[in-house]
Amino acid sequence: MQKFIILSFIIVSLLTHTACEKTLDVTPPGEFAPGNVLTTEKGIRSVLFSSYAGIQNPTPSRYLINNAEVTTDIGYNTGGAENLTLVQLINFTWDASLGTLQADVWAPTYRTIRDANIVLENIANVNTSDANRKIYAAEARFLRAYAYDLLYKWFGPVPLRTSTASEATLARATDEQMKTFIEAELTAAITDLPEPGKEEAFARANKGMAWSVLAKFYLNTRQWQKAADACQQVIGFNYYQLFPAYQNMFRVENEGNREMILVHPCRNQEGFGNWYTAGALPPGFRTSDQIPEYVWTSSMANFATQYRMRSAFTNTFDTINDKRSILLLRHYVNANNQWVNLLSTPDNVRSLKYWDNATVGNHSGNDVPIIRYADILLSRAEALNELTGPTQEALDLINQVRRRAGIADLTSTEATGKEVFKDLILRERAWEFYSEGLRREDLLRHDKFISLAKARGITAAADKHKVFPIPQTEIDANRACKQNPDY
Repeated sequence: MQKFIILSFIIVSLLTHTACEKTLDVTPPGEFAPGNVLTTEKGIRSVLFSSYAGIQNPTPSRYLINNAEVTTDIGYNTGGAENLTLVQLINFTWDASLGTLQADVWAPTYRTIRDANIVLENIANVNTSDANRKIYAAEARFLRAYAYDLLYKWFGPVPLRTSTASEATLARATDEQMKTFIEAELTAAITDLPEPGKEEAFARANKGMAWSVLAKFYLNTRQWQKAADACQQVIGFNYYQLFPAYQNMFRVENEGNREMILVHPCRNQEGFGNWYTAGALPPGFRTSDQIPEYVWTSSMANFATQYRMRSAFTNTFDTINDKRSILLLRHYVNANNQWVNLLSTPDNVRSLKYWDNATVGNHSGNDVPIIRYADILLSRAEALNELTGPTQEALDLINQVRRRAGIADLTSTEATGKEVFKDLILRERAWEFYSEGLRREDLLRHDKFISLAKARGITAAADKHKVFPIPQTEIDANRACKQNPDY
C-alpha cells in the first residue's frame, strides 16, 4: 500500500530562512533556489507534501491516542518514562509546561499550517495546469482547516495564522472566528477536491475526507442539523462501507479499505512507525489464543510503560458475542510459557488493535484511523437524535455498526427517549473507537468529561480542564497570545 508521508525539510528550510540572503544578495543556482521552488510543480508539491507530513506524523500517534484517553473513563497507564507525562493527564494536574502539548500537538500542527500557507500564497505562479493549481490549493486549504480543527479541539481558540507574513505576536482568535474559519475553509476546499477514490495517492485529501472532517466539526460544536447533513453527504458518495471483520480492519494487509476515510499512515521504519503496540504489550508477552496470528519476536520492542484499559470500561463488553472485544487482550502466554490472566489486576486489559507481525523495534506499520465510516454512521445517528429524539433511521444507522460487531440490534424498546438513546450512542462509540483517541471529544460533547473525572476521584474544573493550556513555550514567544486565566 502506498504511503503518503514525504518529508521536505531541505526545501522548507530554504523557504523559511531567507533573511540571510539580504546580507549576501546572492540567488542560489539550481532548482532548489527559493524562487524556483515556488514556481515549479515539483517544488510546490514538495511543500504541499511537507504540509501533509506535519499533520500525518505517526510516531506521536501513541501520544495523540493516550493524551485523549487517559483523561477519560477508558485509558490508563503505569510504569516507564512516559508515565511521567501520562500521570499528569490521568490526575488532571497538567499545566502549560507539559512537553507533549508542544512537541506532539502544537508544533507539528502549526508546521502544517505554515506549509499550507506557503502553497496558497504561491500557487498562482506555479508552472502547471489550471486543474493542478485548483487541486493543490484545495488540498492546502483542507490541511490548514483540518489543522485548526485539531488545535481547536485541544486548546480552544488559537492564533489564526493565515499568511506567512503574520505578525510574530498574534492574539488568539475569538471562538466565533475559529469556527467560522474552519467551516469556510473546509467548505471552500470541497469544491475542487477529487471524488473519493479518485485522489492521486492513498491518504491524499478528497471530497469525502473533507466532508467527514466538516461533519465531525459540526458534531463537536453541536451544530446538529449541519452535522446530520454533512454525514449524509459522506454516505451519499456510496463509496465508503463498513469493513466486514472488525478484528481484521486495522491489520496492515487491509490498509486502504473503504471504511478508513482519514488516517495517519504508518510503516515499519524510524520516523514513520506506529508505536502504540510496543506500549500496550504486557510484560513478557509471547502469544495469546485471543489473537493466535500474532506472535512476538525478539526484533519487536516491549516498552516499560504500560498502556492499559480501565476495568470499568472493559467489563461492559459482551465478550462472548461482541467481536470488538477480541482485540482487548485479557490473557496471554509469557516468555516462560506461563499463562497470565490480566483480569486478576484491575485496569490491566490491553488493546492490541494495532498488532503487526512485521514490527521492527517500536515501529508497527498499522495506520491509525482518524475518521472511519462507522464514525460517520454513529455521528449522523447522534445528530438526528439531538434533533428529533429516537427515530428508525437513527436506530438503523447504529445497528449497521452493531451487526458488524455481532451483537443484537437496538430497538425502540431500549431507546425509549432522547436522553436514553444519547447514552446508548455514547456507549456504542466507546466500544467501537477505543484506542483511536476519540473518547475525550465524545465525553466533552456529551457533557460527561468533568463529571466522570470527578467520579474517579479527580479534582477537575469545568472552566480549566475542558481544554488544554497553550504551551508555555508559545506564550513566551508570543506575548499577545494570552493564556487561559485558569492556568
